[in-house]
Amino acid sequence: MKIALIGYGKMGKEIEKLALSRGHEIVSIIDINNQEDFESEAFRSADVAIEFTNPKVAYNNYLKTFKAGVKLVSGSTGWMAEHGEEIKEMCKTGGKTLFWASNFSLGVAIFSAVNKYLANIMNQFPAYDVSMSETHHIHKMDAPSGTAITLAEGLLENIDRKTSWIEGKAENTAQIPIESIREGEVFGIHTIRYESDADVISITHDAKNRGGFVLGAVLAAEYTANHEGFLGIQDLFPFLK
Repeated sequence: MKIALIGYGKMGKEIEKLALSRGHEIVSIIDINNQEDFESEAFRSADVAIEFTNPKVAYNNYLKTFKAGVKLVSGSTGWMAEHGEEIKEMCKTGGKTLFWASNFSLGVAIFSAVNKYLANIMNQFPAYDVSMSETHHIHKMDAPSGTAITLAEGLLENIDRKTSWIEGKAENTAQIPIESIREGEVFGIHTIRYESDADVISITHDAKNRGGFVLGAVLAAEYTANHEGFLGIQDLFPFLK
């Protein structure tokens, strides 16, 4: 499979190594200094592009990739609120393909499934109030993390007494508070906590390195090469459906 990389930071370099080890070819690498390569023959020859950048440039990267007729896998977060519906419509009716996930890790996918299962149980026990915390490295621009938002959406789907999430302290009992911490070079820690007067139940996912994210992104690219439309982690890991 021919892969183009958009963003050549730490994630991009690790994706390159893993993709090559799995027998794939890297045909184009686009970073901040060679944006003109979106219009190159090399980029257009890619079966799939993999994009890990930041909220400020992700949307424009999507448009440039779609214009080149290349399928896209992206783990960039922070753009969905403003451009999500537009991008989804381009994929559903405009013939474009995007596999997007807030987190590509198998461990996080399992954690997300456990989160929904536990939330469904805790829906029966209103004495327990739910909250979340997420910790990432100081370079992360968006807060809460995309993964935290995805986890919060899983809570809202299953806990009737909760209607929204909020960053920081809850303003009313219907909100799920999310505390965002930025420190050091933390890869990502997400904790969901249920607290009553009697005890606390908590679940945590703690990423030790980027390996899980990198493998998931390459697996997503392999999946996307043979599929179309707006795709997500539930397509790659059917147990999430």
